[in-house]
Amino acid sequence: MRPIAKASNTSLNNKDDVSEVLLVTGSSGIAAATARLWGAHARVFVVGVKEEECRALAAELPDADFSTADVRDEEAICKSVAACCKRFGKIDALFNVAGISARSLGDGPLHECKSEAWDTAMSVNAKGAFLMCREVLATWLRSSHAGAILNCGSVLAQHPQREHFATVGYAASKGAIEAMSLSAAAYYAPAGIRINVIAPGLVLTPMSRRAQGDVGVMEYVAHKQPLTRGLLAAEDVAKTACFLLRKDSSPITGQVITVDGGWTVSA
Repeated sequence: MRPIAKASNTSLNNKDDVSEVLLVTGSSGIAAATARLWGAHARVFVVGVKEEECRALAAELPDADFSTADVRDEEAICKSVAACCKRFGKIDALFNVAGISARSLGDGPLHECKSEAWDTAMSVNAKGAFLMCREVLATWLRSSHAGAILNCGSVLAQHPQREHFATVGYAASKGAIEAMSLSAAAYYAPAGIRINVIAPGLVLTPMSRRAQGDVGVMEYVAHKQPLTRGLLAAEDVAKTACFLLRKDSSPITGQVITVDGGWTVSA
């Protein structure tokens, strides 16, 4: 195994660089909220599967661009990373948000989980994050660039809930993201590259639409997430995401940061 180069202090502490480039996967929900928050002061490149949604999001921001790609498509991911580097000259931070709930495909308790649901959740959520991380890391290592990666996990990976959220394929895919991220964080730390996971509770996004329409689930979440008395706003997660992706959080790596409105500490 070839050792990786150590990063210089300059690459970690360049105070003159006021326009860091964020590559974010996904174009709605948490991804869109983070793009807007980051994009108010710096540059953003959006990678998503819905072209019109990506285009509209990029058009909102002062200095942004986009590429259309399915995160399961290795060639498309390589092209998207190259397009970002061509447009902005670099990537400073990567936020992997693009994901799917496979409940409509038969995700559920383990004895009922359909193979299609398992495969889809693992492919979109875990493999998608893997492919994007791999391509961005290779780009950074070639240029000795120290950047930050934040992968989107879920509170369900470590804090399951039996009655309303027994989706084993989804939970497994998010657990895989955690394990991959922590392993990679240890390996790339000498290069000054940081890798963390953000684990949201239930957030008001298009993916949580089923839960939003279920009175019983909403009553449960109001109790389970007492700080927000219900669903978190995507902006609640975006604020923490931006902190973890910026150089202000430079001592932090290999962590799973839970943003859950109190889910993990509530019965």
